[in-house]
Amino acid sequence: MLKTAPNFVLGSKTSSTYPEGTPAVFASPAASLDDRFEHPLTTESEMNDRRHEMVILTALAFALCSGVAWGQVTGDVPVVRPEAIVDLKTDEGLALVKGQWRYSNVKVIDVDHHGPGADLAPSGPPNRTQDIDLHAGAADFDDSKWELLKPIQLEERRSTGRLCFSWYRTSITIPDRIGPFNSAGSTVVFEIAIDDYAEVWVDGRLPLVLGQPGGQLIKGFNAPNRVLLTRNAKPGQRIQLAVFGINGPLSNPPGNFIWVRSATLDFYRPNHIGPTQFVKTEIVKTDPVLDQIVAPGTQLEQLAGGFLFTEGPVWVPVTANASGYLLFSDPNANTIYRWSAEGQVSVFRAKSGYSGFNVGDYHQPGSNGLTLDRTGRLTINQHGNRRVIRVEPRGNITVLADRYDGKRLNSPNDLVYRSDDTLYFTDPPFGLPKVFDDPGKELSYSGVYCVKDGMVKLVSTELDAPNGIALSPDEKTLYVNNWNDKRKVIVRYDVNPDCTLSNSRLFFDMTNEPGSDALDGLKVDQQGNVYSTGPGGLWILSPDGRQLGLIKGPEDPHNMAWGDDDGKTLYITALTGIYRIRLNIAGVRP
Repeated sequence: MLKTAPNFVLGSKTSSTYPEGTPAVFASPAASLDDRFEHPLTTESEMNDRRHEMVILTALAFALCSGVAWGQVTGDVPVVRPEAIVDLKTDEGLALVKGQWRYSNVKVIDVDHHGPGADLAPSGPPNRTQDIDLHAGAADFDDSKWELLKPIQLEERRSTGRLCFSWYRTSITIPDRIGPFNSAGSTVVFEIAIDDYAEVWVDGRLPLVLGQPGGQLIKGFNAPNRVLLTRNAKPGQRIQLAVFGINGPLSNPPGNFIWVRSATLDFYRPNHIGPTQFVKTEIVKTDPVLDQIVAPGTQLEQLAGGFLFTEGPVWVPVTANASGYLLFSDPNANTIYRWSAEGQVSVFRAKSGYSGFNVGDYHQPGSNGLTLDRTGRLTINQHGNRRVIRVEPRGNITVLADRYDGKRLNSPNDLVYRSDDTLYFTDPPFGLPKVFDDPGKELSYSGVYCVKDGMVKLVSTELDAPNGIALSPDEKTLYVNNWNDKRKVIVRYDVNPDCTLSNSRLFFDMTNEPGSDALDGLKVDQQGNVYSTGPGGLWILSPDGRQLGLIKGPEDPHNMAWGDDDGKTLYITALTGIYRIRLNIAGVRP
């Protein structure tokens, strides 16, 4: 079933159809790449470095692609029906946005280059290789002497050889209206399909592939590239577009030309949010103070469902050009998913926690806890690989901890950073195939550890199944809860400057509370209130250890993360679904 055409289409050649619905979980090869226009995990210097690293190997790698039509997708690109479409392959459409297409061939030239060094930058040994000439992605690149193309000429096949490249450039101006549609505040997506492969630069920036290693390579074969231009369009706003095209298949010349199949601007209504639904929620108030945290009548909202077991969420903050989004683990599926503000769910990282051949032996082989360090680098607790890793801006990983005292860790579970980037994490054996009785278990205890200055320190063995972990707002207290039906407790410790712990004492005991679920996720708000999943739902406790209330939803919660711009939305992972609830107090977050 296909939706009807957009409300307004400018240009006679546009023909677009859109899926009637979006699945709750979209797990595809394309979705495994997190392509962001700009992202806290990538610095501006990293982006500048990459602009000069586009070499012939990109094209050669493309020749090895499978031929599946997956293209470049950036930002939180809407998948619902647009309100209006401007066809940039028509005179009428191009005139509306005050654009003109210019074209240039690109030469392959021999250059001296340095291979990747230890930092993965071109700092290694020199070698003779190839590059392209021109590099025309910059916003201020002078293309005035290039060939000026009429829209119809975009369909002409162009080639400078068996292996060839090209640039198409245009600037577009956001119009006041597209037919009856007022463009102000709308989300604008540029979609182009090049025969055969393209990379899209927006105002001098190339969207990068994050979440997976791979740099700038984007799989595609005649695939539409959908690139987010703005989610708050301003009439009169000027945007520079540069499209780098490559012919293919490279192994089957000479009929491998370059030409533009389609080029459109899609306009979506402002502030579109994907389908969510409020669900039955019970707020159990045991102390009047709870009203200051959760307004009476507040409901949980279900964002997505259909997962095996949701865990370890973290909110990635908004940037100038990309909205914030939620990452969360499904350790049973060995996958990290990404939920966007448009309600899209995609695979962010496959094989998130285990890369071994015997994955079928594991119940929870994947990642669990996720967090960000103070520079925005994603840190992952990997169950099956039995380690804590950090994803660097270029996609490579750094192993922060995998052994203690020469022995392999159990299966790192949850984690939290101190503001100086000291990392605390828990290490129960829940990720091992036979858990506590697993023959591969090398440590006789389940520890709490810190990583400081590259050194792994064991700071507590008090709990037999330490799980959730959180720091107080002043970072003087560390909370750890215990996943054990016979000892459902939260313990707190004093934090010492060298990251060691002291003065252990009981904070709260849920052992005799009704409900079968054990303790799991643990978080703290900016007023020091403690939030812990536990029997019956999500428990809210005062800084002095009094129960304030309980939030109950349709599924047992297992972890949570503070999100949105103000940090007052609590995102909750609960068995098969993800949920959120608005609170009156912001949380302590990375």
